[in-house]
Amino acid sequence: MNQQEIAMLREELEMLMSERTNLLKVVGVAAVLVASTDGRNLPPETAEAAEMLSKCVNDLSEETLKDALDAVHAGTGRDGL
Repeated sequence: MNQQEIAMLREELEMLMSERTNLLKVVGVAAVLVASTDGRNLPPETAEAAEMLSKCVNDLSEETLKDALDAVHAGTGRDGL
């Protein structure tokens, strides 16, 4: 593998890691939103969307969910939002 290929792979990996970080933040905020929302107080369409979001969050592995919550500092007393 030559230096140019290595540099391209490094750039791609850095881009993917940055994207993962951004996605973890989105998931973390979504998890906090789901946990703090009472579906009984939402309009039916919004409640349906919240339920779909809740199912997606619940389908995550425990490790991924922990990483997502850590990404937004949920539960640590720091405001990461």
